[in-house]
Amino acid sequence: MAPPLLQLSDIALTFGGHPLLEGVELSVSAGERVCLVGRNGSGKSTLLKIAAGIVTPDGGQRFVQPGASVRYLPQEPDFTGHDTTLSYVEAGLGASDDAHQARYLLEQLGLTGEEDPAHLSGGEARRAALARVLAPQPDILLLDEPTNHLDMPTIEWLESALASQRGALVLISHDRRFLETLSRVTVWLDRGRARRVDIGFKEFEAWRDQQLAEEEVQQHKLDRKIVREEHWVRYGVTARRKRNVRRMAELAGLRQQRREHRKAAGKAVIEAAQAEKSGALVIEAKGISKSYGERRIVDNFSTRIMRGDRVGIVGPNGSGKTTLVSMLIGALQPDSGEVRLGANIEMATLEQDRDSLDPNWTLAQAMTGGRGDHVAVGTGHKHVVSYMKDFLFQPEQARTPLRVLSGGERGRLMLARALAKPSNLLVLDEPTNDLDLETLDVLEEMLTEYAGTVLLISHDRDFLDRIVHAVIVPEGDGRWGEYPGGYSDMLMQRGSDLAGHRTGKAKSAPKEKENPTAAAPPSKRRLSFKDKHALETLPKQMAALQEEAKKLGDALADPQLYTRDAKAFADKSARLAAVEAELASAEERWLELEILREEIESS
Repeated sequence: MAPPLLQLSDIALTFGGHPLLEGVELSVSAGERVCLVGRNGSGKSTLLKIAAGIVTPDGGQRFVQPGASVRYLPQEPDFTGHDTTLSYVEAGLGASDDAHQARYLLEQLGLTGEEDPAHLSGGEARRAALARVLAPQPDILLLDEPTNHLDMPTIEWLESALASQRGALVLISHDRRFLETLSRVTVWLDRGRARRVDIGFKEFEAWRDQQLAEEEVQQHKLDRKIVREEHWVRYGVTARRKRNVRRMAELAGLRQQRREHRKAAGKAVIEAAQAEKSGALVIEAKGISKSYGERRIVDNFSTRIMRGDRVGIVGPNGSGKTTLVSMLIGALQPDSGEVRLGANIEMATLEQDRDSLDPNWTLAQAMTGGRGDHVAVGTGHKHVVSYMKDFLFQPEQARTPLRVLSGGERGRLMLARALAKPSNLLVLDEPTNDLDLETLDVLEEMLTEYAGTVLLISHDRDFLDRIVHAVIVPEGDGRWGEYPGGYSDMLMQRGSDLAGHRTGKAKSAPKEKENPTAAAPPSKRRLSFKDKHALETLPKQMAALQEEAKKLGDALADPQLYTRDAKAFADKSARLAAVEAELASAEERWLELEILREEIESS
C-alpha cells in the first residue's frame, strides 16, 4: 500500500480545560475519498484546520509528503486584500498551475471574476471560495461544509466535479446525498476519539448505531460487575489478605473506568408547539403573478394546499422561491391573481437569515426575547435552561453571546425560537443549514409527526425526499410546476434537473389497453342546481363566518371581559366554537364541490 500523503498522529487539543481531541489519528492516501463525521462541537472543523496546518495542536504530529499540494475550504472565506473575485481565486494558484483554470471555474460557477468581494451574497462567496481551491487541482482537498449556501444546480455540479477529480478528498458536510455519492472511507469523530472505517457514508450510519448499541451493553455489564464486587466487599467471606487487596484494587479500577467513560451526546428534543387544527383548506392560489421591472418571477401560478400537506419549494438561487412563498402565506401581494388562506391558520416561520438577531444578546436573551428567565412554549412556560437542554445547549452557555456560537448552534437556536410558537402551518427556509446529521434525523421525525401543514424551502435532496409530498419547481420565465412526491420523484417526472440537463426518460401516464368490446363511456356528469347554488353562496357565507369569528376573537381578547360579565364571556366563547365548526364544515363542502366542478370541466 502506498504511503499516505497526509498523516496526523496522536493529535491532542484542549479547549477551556476540556479535551476536544485525544490521540486522534487521520491518514489520507492518494485518491482516497474520506468523509469526516460527528456531532456539532465534536471537533471536525478543528481537526480539518490541523490537517491544513492552520491550527497547531497541543500534542501529536502532522506530516505531509514533500511536494504534495493541499488546499483547504473554510466555512467562512477571507477576502481581505482582494478587489475582485478573480484576484482572490488567482491568489490560490501555485507557480506551475494553469492560470486559465481560475477564470474557467468562476464561469462554471456563475461568476464573472469582476465581482467586488465586499458585496457578495453567501452563495456567491461560497462559489468563489470553491473556485479558489479547485483551480490548482491539488493532491489533497480539504472541504468544510462545501454545500452551504449553494443552490441545487451548483451542488449537483460540484458533486460531479469532485467525483471526476484525481486528488484525495476529505469532506465535512451535513448533506447526506452528497456524502453518500462521494465518500469511500468514513472517519467518525466521537467524544474526542477518531474511528476509521473503510466504508462510505451510505453504510456508516447502520455501523455506528450497532457500535453504540454494543457500547451500551458493555457499559451495562460493567455496572453489574461493579455491583457484584461491591457486594463481595460488604458481605463476602474474608479470604487471604493478598486476594482481598487485589480485588479491592480491581474494584477501584472498575469504578475509575466508569467515571472516565464519556457517554455519547444525547439527542435533541425537537417539538413544535401545536395550535388548534386549521380548516381543511390551508392555502389556495389562483393565477398569481409577480414581476420586478421587466423580470417575471411568478407567472399565472395556481395551487391548492390542504391540511397535513408537506410541500417543498426548490430552485436555483434568485429564482423567486422566497417571493413565491411570501405570496402564498399572504406576506406579499401578487400583481394579479388571488390567494386565499383557510380558517384558523396559526403560522410559525423559520427564516434563512440567522444573523438577524443582535450578536451581543446572550443565548438566554435570544430564547426568552429578553424577558425574564422563562420561554413561552405553546400555551405554557418552560425555564430557559431546561428549554436550552432540549436543543443540546449546556446550562453554562446561557450567558454566551450569540456572536461566538457556531453555525450549528445558531441553527438550533433559530429552530428553538420558531417552534416555541403554537402553529398549524410551518414555513421553513433552509432549516437544515449547519445542523449535524443526528439533529437532522430528529427534525425529520418531528416534521413527520407534525399534525399541521409544512412549506419547506431546501437544497437538501435527501431531506426533501424524506419529508415532502409534493415539490414546486421553476420551469423558466416565471412559470412554476408542481410535481407529486419528493425531489427524486420530481426528477423522474420532469426528465431533467433544475439546470435543464437530462436525467433520463420522463415518466408518462400508462396507456389504457384497447378493448373493442368495452362498454360505451357513461354520460357526462353534471352539477345539480343545489350544488351550483352552494358553489355560488358558500364563499359569501364563509367570509361572513370569518368576519364573525374575528369579532368574537377580538372581544374575548379583552382581559377585563370575564370579570366584567362572566355570562357574556361564556356566551361568546360558545358562539366562537360553533362559528369555527360551521366554517370548517362550509370550507370542506365548498372544496368538495370545487373539485367536482373541475373534474367535470376537464372531462
